[in-house]
Amino acid sequence: MQRPLLFTILTVGSLLISSCTAPQTLTTERSIDAVMSAYAAPDAPGASVLVMDGDSIIFRKAYGLASVKDRVPFTTSTNVRLASVTKQFTAMSILILKEQGKLSLDDKILKFFPDFPLYGKEITVRNLLNHTSGLWDYEDFVPDTQTYQVKDADCLTLMFRAESLYFTAGSQYRYSNTGYALLALIVERTSGQRFADFVKQHIFDKAGMSTSVAFEEGISVVPNRAYGHSLMNGAWMEADQSNTSAVLGDGGIYSNAEEMSRWISTLFAFSLIPEPLQREAWRDAAANDGSLIPYGMGWHVEEYKGARHPHHAGSTRGFRNHLLLFPEKERMVIILTNRNQGAPISEAKRIAELLWGGN
Repeated sequence: MQRPLLFTILTVGSLLISSCTAPQTLTTERSIDAVMSAYAAPDAPGASVLVMDGDSIIFRKAYGLASVKDRVPFTTSTNVRLASVTKQFTAMSILILKEQGKLSLDDKILKFFPDFPLYGKEITVRNLLNHTSGLWDYEDFVPDTQTYQVKDADCLTLMFRAESLYFTAGSQYRYSNTGYALLALIVERTSGQRFADFVKQHIFDKAGMSTSVAFEEGISVVPNRAYGHSLMNGAWMEADQSNTSAVLGDGGIYSNAEEMSRWISTLFAFSLIPEPLQREAWRDAAANDGSLIPYGMGWHVEEYKGARHPHHAGSTRGFRNHLLLFPEKERMVIILTNRNQGAPISEAKRIAELLWGGN
């Protein structure tokens, strides 16, 4: 079903669609405030919440601070590091290139990395997308004492230190940040563009995500930036970057709740890739023996209220995020935070329950 790319935007103070009465609006706001109470302290890092239902944003609100040190309030336009929520953008970049005829999901990675160790000769692009590659975690080769940041290209180099896979490619599921770093490199080698530029041109610009960015220190900036925080000795301190925070393909995109709603609107409109391919990305993939694995292409898949649906978490130093997506009913709940604490999937599901119950 085709629809306008941008959702109906309510005024900043609005919390529910206009068909709701004022008492219902106030009751819903108070209920969601209670769910989000852990983020509402005026002197602590915060969160943003945005809920979509069909063509409308039915709830949006922010809590707490984007920067504790500078006392900057969190808003629904505050950009956070998405962490692994980034993977849906990396996967979409690959799927766009597939539709352009520039690669196949069944291409072996040796096509893109001819000198890759032979233990990986059977790994395909599809294996990278659905975490069945068996590749070692690049983080295992990065000591905590390392002071410089790893980049995507470094993740490729680190694979030369491994001597084998965890398992035969395609035979099992094991979540892999390494796979998504390699996918970002495949985007670059196939398109001839830097990954950050490809995502901006082919996704952000088309979805109206004007301040979202695959962030590279010294090359790009993050407007309206939230800084990550950790609670140390009873005080919130900035803890924004680690030695793996510069890898783009697995977690390097910054965005905000408002622009993420535009991204999801674009997906619901099937504006970037054909509907069958998008729906495949939202479904369980299959291992070599046909058994299903709980991941599609850039999306976890889970059972919730009697139905399978895609979702994704993003967790890294200083940030915890979660996005629940219900494509069949065109609904979304997203929570973005800038603290090294909590599990926003719990709050997101409680909000979904408040608004829709079991429907």
